[in-house]
Amino acid sequence: MKQSRRIQTCNNIFILNTLEYNIHNWSITTPDKIALIDKKKTFSYKELFENIWASKILLELEYGISKGDTVVLAANKNVAFVFTYFALHLIGAKVLPIDEQITQDRLKFTLDKINPKLIVGLENKINNIKTIEFDCFTDLEKSSIPLDISFPNLEHSADLLFTTGTTGEPKGVLLSHRNIAQSVNNINSFIGNNQNDTELLAMPISHSFGLARLKCVLSAGGTLVLLGNIVNMKRMFRMFDEYKVTGFGMVPASWSYIKKMSGNKLAEYSNQLNYIEFGSAYMSAEDKMALTNLFPNTSLCMHYGLTEASRSTFMEFNTSKDHLNTIGKPSPNVIINIFDENGKKLSKEEEGEICIKGDHVSTEYLNIERNDLFYGEYFRTGDIGLINKKDYIVLKGRSKEIINIGGKKLSPIEVEDKIKEFDSELEAVCIGIPDVQGVLGEVVKVFVVKGNSIYDFEEIDNFLKKKLEKYKVPVEYEWINEVPKTSSGKIQRQKLK
Repeated sequence: MKQSRRIQTCNNIFILNTLEYNIHNWSITTPDKIALIDKKKTFSYKELFENIWASKILLELEYGISKGDTVVLAANKNVAFVFTYFALHLIGAKVLPIDEQITQDRLKFTLDKINPKLIVGLENKINNIKTIEFDCFTDLEKSSIPLDISFPNLEHSADLLFTTGTTGEPKGVLLSHRNIAQSVNNINSFIGNNQNDTELLAMPISHSFGLARLKCVLSAGGTLVLLGNIVNMKRMFRMFDEYKVTGFGMVPASWSYIKKMSGNKLAEYSNQLNYIEFGSAYMSAEDKMALTNLFPNTSLCMHYGLTEASRSTFMEFNTSKDHLNTIGKPSPNVIINIFDENGKKLSKEEEGEICIKGDHVSTEYLNIERNDLFYGEYFRTGDIGLINKKDYIVLKGRSKEIINIGGKKLSPIEVEDKIKEFDSELEAVCIGIPDVQGVLGEVVKVFVVKGNSIYDFEEIDNFLKKKLEKYKVPVEYEWINEVPKTSSGKIQRQKLK
């Protein structure tokens, strides 16, 4: 059986293994090392793998799960989810992690696309698919673990994830064990995750960011502390102190909430925190620079990626202060180039579609042909950008969101950034709307969220006229109560059209 292959990274030859292989290896080499902490209950690596194996046996014998089946898992952040997730991989089943707060409409859409054998931890009112609770996987009787475990083949499908659908209908993305293992290796190589890490996981694991943090820490042999969310600041900081947390991940919206509720208290842990990873949504260069002042001794990493190509670029704020308006450089073992609409590779400083190549990139979709989604071996992201002279990648925006004003292309992010300059507390979103004069094709409209500081639109407009070229200045303004976003914080501009 093909378990691994040799790859080159950081000038060292090593073996790429599945996550399940790595966790099993830690259970042998460091059996007493704490792997998981959940509500004061701890699990060593030996206990973690024992529970994974017991869950595998239960799924096979009691519920008839076998290789090739698809199982839906409510992404409930508890140890039973961890046991079940890796157990299903050991069986050879495909896992579909799903938000436990999913709407019935979204659940119906998802279940209509697949034929799951089992649903775990989620009430299902739509059809007759067998449903069980996570309680089934707690306090299981342990069985002897064989010496000759058959680990998953790297080429087999491991996870089925649906895109957020920010610019259209969500797509089902199949990730192989190779995709996942390579992505974890790329992330850990950049961030430097190792056995000495203790990470507090406060993000939802129904999205690739939070789920990948779980995978990265356990694959590296570190300790993962599970926290429901960051709403209770006192509890979060108590856990920072109690478990001597050295790593943390969050989306920009979480950082805004932490600042609002606790000021700069998190910065008191700058010398304790080895790394903080940001991702999943836009963060301004000003906010990044402010973080470097608060965390001069912490590695501040921000990624860019997609469901199909997780963590394809990385940037470390403290060492890239002159390039904070970019999305960094390709992650380890990743190649990125810019292509035009005809699939021709472009030179530096030329603007086109960002395309990604690497073993972390999914090559298979659910019921969708891949032909139009690739230029050869390069995955087409649908994002517009360029590679500058210093090899940093500048993201301009989604191709479907670029505003075409009389043939001149404008990223809505450029206008939104200028509004942030006017008032950093203002939240605004720009879209293109038809030009009623019928001359320019599209013009800019901006939606501004009502807040504590209420401005006359004329003030904002006068500021933008001094900062932007004439064609970039919005012609329409509208107040809104909130910006439509996905649960991971991505703006859904199409809902404003």
